[in-house]
Amino acid sequence: MAAFIEAAIPSVWALEALIVLKRDPDIGWATDDLVAEMRASATLVTDCILVLQRAGLVIEHSGSVRYAPASPALAGLADALQGAYRQRPVAVVNWITARRSDPLKGFADSFRLGGWKA
Repeated sequence: MAAFIEAAIPSVWALEALIVLKRDPDIGWATDDLVAEMRASATLVTDCILVLQRAGLVIEHSGSVRYAPASPALAGLADALQGAYRQRPVAVVNWITARRSDPLKGFADSFRLGGWKA
């Protein structure tokens, strides 16, 4: 789980965006709607969407984004993360906030996610 968080979820905001999108994978969300739902800035939401797209967790189509994991393994990791966040939110937030002491490590970790997409 920690490796998945390190590679795919760079912030609590990204986790919150993932959870909103996972609520109903059939709904395509416009950025403005996510901004209103998350009470965040458009820039922040756009950054979260891009990160989740690179991680293979969401897709963008016709100006909207929806939850669509690239593989069953990735879907399982996202489900496990959501369950852990529901049961132990402080521990998950601590994992997310404490793990990026080195920005170059974060950049390198983004390339590790490719194995989960297969």
